[in-house]
Amino acid sequence: MKVILVDVERAYMHIIASRSRTILPMISHEHSIVIRAPLREVFAYVNAPATLSDWMTGMIDIRNIVGDGAGLQYEWTYQMAGIRLRGQNVVVEYIPDECAAHQSIGMVNATWKSFVEPHEDGTTLTLQVEYTIPFPVLGRLAEHLTVRRNERDLEGYLLNIKDILEG
Repeated sequence: MKVILVDVERAYMHIIASRSRTILPMISHEHSIVIRAPLREVFAYVNAPATLSDWMTGMIDIRNIVGDGAGLQYEWTYQMAGIRLRGQNVVVEYIPDECAAHQSIGMVNATWKSFVEPHEDGTTLTLQVEYTIPFPVLGRLAEHLTVRRNERDLEGYLLNIKDILEG
């Protein structure tokens, strides 16, 4: 019997590359929450890569943080649907105490945007995310379930941020 070792990540990337000719639909989610904390504190916390694993369920590791504001870069490892994904984010838009956009490249192509606005009870935080499902081989049912799970996760992220900042 012959044993063949497979580099799973390399095989996965090959599958993605071979499917890259197929345009995958962009999925977007947006949710808001009011947090009883100063606007500046909410904005700084949400946009600090070092805090992501505190509130973003599934974020395993943040490393190699370089820069600040627009141009900030960092690498990440995230687990989605039982699969570990790796990539890099670059902050492509940054207006202090107003909005920021983090663009993901790698095994997931996504754009995360955060917006803060004053609210009579503190700060309204809105998170928007646009992404493509990185697993075209899962099939439609699994993709649908993953999309639903990701939307629930986004709502959970907001609740986690609220709990941490109001705690």
